[in-house]
Amino acid sequence: MSTSPRRWAVTGLAAVSLLGTAGCAASSPAPAGGSGITGPYADGTYTQSGSYQTPGGEETINVTLTVESDVVTDAVAEPMPSNPTTELYQGKFSSGIKEQIVGRNLDELDVTKVSGSSLTSSGFRSAVDQIKAEAVQ
Repeated sequence: MSTSPRRWAVTGLAAVSLLGTAGCAASSPAPAGGSGITGPYADGTYTQSGSYQTPGGEETINVTLTVESDVVTDAVAEPMPSNPTTELYQGKFSSGIKEQIVGRNLDELDVTKVSGSSLTSSGFRSAVDQIKAEAVQ
């Protein structure tokens, strides 16, 4: 009984696919945010600025977080717009961020969009990474 070249090709591709996924096994989850820094964190109030890119250029937002036992107990995002469009989106972001993060562990913050503002969250995450670096024990 002979095996067709097509069958050999399909079998070979299947084997290569399985071998290729062997290195993709699940690992422990990385902390939210991009810093890789994890707690414990010193209790306190921390303020940092985060920059982000918009179609109109670079923008910045100030973020103040109060942390107690690694949990965010208060949050303020201070808009620092350079134009009316940024003012609109930073204002929306600032008005909605507190309800999304207060009561959550600092390492579990994963903000991507608040009140329709998605670009501002990038600046927020940058500021949070800086706060984590400052607060880590």
